[in-house]
Amino acid sequence: MAQHPRIAITTYGRDERGRFSLPAAYVDCVRRAGGLAILCPPGEPRLAEWLALADALILVGGGDIDPALYGGPRHPALYGVDRERDEGELALARRAVQSGVPTLGICRGTQLINVALGGTLHVHLPDVVGERVPHRGSRPGEEALHEVEVEPSSQLARVLGATRIEPASSHHQAIRGLAPGLVVTARASDGTIEAVELPGHPWLLGVQWHPESTAARDATQQRLFEAVVRAAGEGRRRPSERIAT
Repeated sequence: MAQHPRIAITTYGRDERGRFSLPAAYVDCVRRAGGLAILCPPGEPRLAEWLALADALILVGGGDIDPALYGGPRHPALYGVDRERDEGELALARRAVQSGVPTLGICRGTQLINVALGGTLHVHLPDVVGERVPHRGSRPGEEALHEVEVEPSSQLARVLGATRIEPASSHHQAIRGLAPGLVVTARASDGTIEAVELPGHPWLLGVQWHPESTAARDATQQRLFEAVVRAAGEGRRRPSERIAT
């Protein structure tokens, strides 16, 4: 019996009641794409063993990364900082890059990949680009739609089948200093980096928006999940290409 590709998905940190959580839309998107979701909450000390169970990794959205981890300043707009989650996911992202595991970063996940590889972030994006482009709703956690231009020659454009999209966003931070090796493949009209890729890696994409929020009704966004599940299946058939963790 053929096995479905196993897709590792990170989760949010512990809440005030000591519970881990994750919006169900992430799992729904993976299931629609034919993947088997495996959740990993923060605090797992055996990351290499856990990642070895998976054929691909999705780093999800959530609160802000502690600016101390990339030399950034404190800011009153910071929210949801979780050092346990930050440290575990940074280590996980580095392992995924080293091992060649297909990886999709979403919002915070894209910022995390950038920080893991040596990049920095804008601590509060409105201070830099203003609010002409709505990168989030009127309150934290709310989403807004805005146009994104995708580089036509990029892997992202091939995955989406489009070079101009209007996805859902909910963030007040974004990439500032691009990490060595990463390539920008999409921007908003205010210059904000909206997507990155890692040439030389078997499959690594990071998007600043939230494709899981609209994928049920927007086939363009669902294609991101279909692509990472497909890459997971192809990687399983070619295990010799992986670098040992």
